[in-house]
Amino acid sequence: MKVIQITIEATVNQSPEMVWEHYTHSKHIVNWNFASDDWHCPKAENNPIVGGTYFSRMEAKDGSFGFDFRAVYDEVIPNEKLVYTLEDGRKVTTLFEKIGNTTQVTTVFEAENQNPVDLQKAGWQAILNNFKSYVEGNNG
Repeated sequence: MKVIQITIEATVNQSPEMVWEHYTHSKHIVNWNFASDDWHCPKAENNPIVGGTYFSRMEAKDGSFGFDFRAVYDEVIPNEKLVYTLEDGRKVTTLFEKIGNTTQVTTVFEAENQNPVDLQKAGWQAILNNFKSYVEGNNG
């Protein structure tokens, strides 16, 4: 079966260092890692080093549904690149590129076969958009 790769991106009006901090630290991840206001991320743990693990819990606020998201890092270049393998074996690469006073965040991930590609792209893009809004509104 052919692997389908999906690309999402956002330009964040902050430095790569600020973007990296908010993208990789658990205290920030819990504040942006969800696609809509009726969801939340009650727990996140992250160790962004090669062989380190990422874990987050996403849940509907009404308690009707939730899931865990787990990965192991394959490559880490601080402020520039994260590559990880999800629990189901799919690969994800996120790049952080400085463009003037902004940072272009681009994620390429392998689609899973449970949900339509358009739905997966929309969900991941919504989370990245939420991340952008969080970083731009939070300088601490």
